[in-house]
Amino acid sequence: MENENKDFENIYIQYKHQAAEQSQKEIVQERQPGVEEIVAVRKNRDDDIIAFKTESGRELDYITALEEAKAGKLAHIDVFHKYGRDIIRSEPDGIKENNLDHLPEF
Repeated sequence: MENENKDFENIYIQYKHQAAEQSQKEIVQERQPGVEEIVAVRKNRDDDIIAFKTESGRELDYITALEEAKAGKLAHIDVFHKYGRDIIRSEPDGIKENNLDHLPEF
């Protein structure tokens, strides 16, 4: 068979490496004026994120953060609809350290 000689693992490793490099480039690119980055989160007892802190020190409740993310005012944040509600998440960029769950708490 043709696929027997392919090294699927190495191909995937190369793919992930290229994606990580591109992701770093995209993060470094200049952001639009008025767009802030989330630098910290607040969690409840169930470890759910309930609030966000921006680089300027603003503290946003979940609903306000959703509105700002939808308006494009928060960098590297996606909003998607699941479980009958809108949910905030980090852009999937392959960098674990900037995921919302890995940010410091305030």
